[in-house]
Amino acid sequence: MAATFSTASSSPTASGNLTTTKRVGTHNGSFHCDEALGCFMIRLTRKFSDAQIVRSRDPQVLEKLDAVLDVGGIYDPSRDRYDHHQKGFEEVFGHGFNTKLSSAGLVYKHFGKEIIAKELGVEEQHLDVQRLFLAVYKSFMEAIDAIDNGINQYDTDQPPKYVNNTHLSSRVGRLNLDWTDPDQSSERENEAFERAMILAGSEFLDSVRFHVRSWLPARAIVIESLAERQDIDPRGEIMVLKRFCPWKLHLFELEAEMKIDPPIKYVLYQDDRSKSWRVQAVAVSPDRFESRKALPAQWRGLRDDELSKLTGIPGCVFVHMSGFIGGNQSYEGALAMAQAALKL
Repeated sequence: MAATFSTASSSPTASGNLTTTKRVGTHNGSFHCDEALGCFMIRLTRKFSDAQIVRSRDPQVLEKLDAVLDVGGIYDPSRDRYDHHQKGFEEVFGHGFNTKLSSAGLVYKHFGKEIIAKELGVEEQHLDVQRLFLAVYKSFMEAIDAIDNGINQYDTDQPPKYVNNTHLSSRVGRLNLDWTDPDQSSERENEAFERAMILAGSEFLDSVRFHVRSWLPARAIVIESLAERQDIDPRGEIMVLKRFCPWKLHLFELEAEMKIDPPIKYVLYQDDRSKSWRVQAVAVSPDRFESRKALPAQWRGLRDDELSKLTGIPGCVFVHMSGFIGGNQSYEGALAMAQAALKL
């Protein structure tokens, strides 16, 4: 039995002819995040804009549909078939990513650039589309693929120290009908699936729009700051942000991309609230707290006049006990702290 839902109807074209709305299929029964997100994303495309969603496992029903996700045992983008459960399926996103794809990952691989280009208001060939295509996969989509395929986040045989049921895949899963619900009808099931599509899709769009609104502009600031680093320090180990932005992930990626050596040791930026300046030690990697070169041990834990007297630098405010960050009332003072720290 097939159950169909979502807004859909035949609509007139400019010539007055009727166009038949596309139909996208996925399986009925219990649902997961990947097909909910995949169905949401594919309906954002020109080809499947506002398509009907048909939920069925009947091969005869699925055969007649315009696209099929997460069911049917076929991966064939030429026919818009996007299942990942069949024997021998090993498709990955590529571009250095090796996680096996779910149905959501398959839809993103084939339609993600179109969706991102639409959000940016540019052509798919624009360089920023490719950048966001990779960045959104890394920060959002890959986890959906990995969780659906049962891939652990860490290589370990140790049990987790805590249970995490707050991630998107868990929250989508909880939208399935409870076994105690007296109404287990296909209509109720489809209502739940539609809520799952909206939840997964809204978080996907939030991620894309964050990257458009915040990630890309921050990347441009870091690129400019890296280009000017040797104007600040002859060896190029100090970077100054003209405007504060989320810089850490960009710095590591751009250092590799631009083959920067020696790597940046300190980043200077102004605190928007106090208008004082910060000098922050760069971590050894994005997921580590240890610094490449922490601020000197003899400075740590000191504040104000005591710190200024020890360093010989006016305007010192503090140095954290771990040495990962310090502050000065002026840009010149923060720069002097970074320059002195490089020599100690």
